[in-house]
Amino acid sequence: MQHMSEERQARAIRRLSLAAFSSAIALRMCDPLLPKLADDFHTTTGQASHVIAYFSVAYGVLQAFYGPLGDRHGKFRVITFAVFASTLGAIGSIFASSLDWLVISRVVSGASAAAIIPLSMAWIGDNIPYEQRQATLARFLTGQILGLAAGQLAGGFFADTLGWRWAFAMLAALYVMVGLLLLLELKRSHGIDAAAHQPEANQQSPRLWHQIHRVISIRWARAVLLTVFLEGLLVFGVFAFVPAFLHFRFGVSLMAAGAIFAIYGLGGISYTLVTKHLVTHLGERGLSLGGSILLSVAFLMMFTARGWEWAVPATFVCGLGFYMLHNTLQTNATQMAPKARGTAVSMFASCFFMGQAVGVAMFAMIVDRVGAVWLFAIAAVIVPVIGAGFAYALRFRQT
Repeated sequence: MQHMSEERQARAIRRLSLAAFSSAIALRMCDPLLPKLADDFHTTTGQASHVIAYFSVAYGVLQAFYGPLGDRHGKFRVITFAVFASTLGAIGSIFASSLDWLVISRVVSGASAAAIIPLSMAWIGDNIPYEQRQATLARFLTGQILGLAAGQLAGGFFADTLGWRWAFAMLAALYVMVGLLLLLELKRSHGIDAAAHQPEANQQSPRLWHQIHRVISIRWARAVLLTVFLEGLLVFGVFAFVPAFLHFRFGVSLMAAGAIFAIYGLGGISYTLVTKHLVTHLGERGLSLGGSILLSVAFLMMFTARGWEWAVPATFVCGLGFYMLHNTLQTNATQMAPKARGTAVSMFASCFFMGQAVGVAMFAMIVDRVGAVWLFAIAAVIVPVIGAGFAYALRFRQT
């Protein structure tokens, strides 16, 4: 970014990371709330999981829309607007008197929060050289990782104490605070969205379909998008039921279940601390394969667990393995269509969360019939195949 000093650039990335933190809390906060929501609305855990599945659908579908919007009007500006708009869905959730009302409010939240993480990644892609991008994305993702962990903790805490409505009140207040910080940065740094004013950016973004076609016409982009869809389906689709599994299988409280799964965030943070070392010694292929193998090991630990204690190391390994694989996919997503980067990264995120939505819907039927334990066996078998397939594709891509 030519119009910003390195200090302002670093500050902007920190604030984008805070925005990712708030978005990630919204994404995972309902996981430990599912048993409480099922009780309050007199339904099953699988039915209550609609608050996650429909959020993911809205989150995924709308991301394809925000990409061209960010390319034309400025990614940082659209992110700021989206953070404020997300407050409406959180407020609607506070006053939900039925499961349907809560699901609709979650759809509003997902539709607005959809802009935050993919456009932040695209903004980084616009302004950070590729050789520095994986490490920069890892630092940015610290906010998302902490948000995922905080969402689990907050959901479990409010489920066992003040009630689930207070969880959404906390989320609304967080959105307002982060939105004000982003707005201040937008006013302070006039060149923050310089890429949006380049002639090429304005030529490439008027029609959504043209932008999408530009991306999917690239063979490598199709490979990345398919891989991240399957990753979302198997990994995050299973993650949604981990707190409920711990609660019903081992009798731990919802707050404890959320806290146990929040250790996943520690695994993710550990990845960000050693990213440069891992990239240097393993390369993208090694990260993809190694991350998928670690995920498989973690899921096997959950499948064979004889007590809740097994979930502690398993969730840590989950976090480490997931970000080894996912950050490699994200880095490739920022470069798979440089002339339509906002659209490409938004499509990447859309595929990931549509995969989650499909996974949650599929796995909810299994959970209601035979319990969540078999989800771990399914994921343990298939996830390494996905990681190995992408590593194999990277071999030819790099050649």
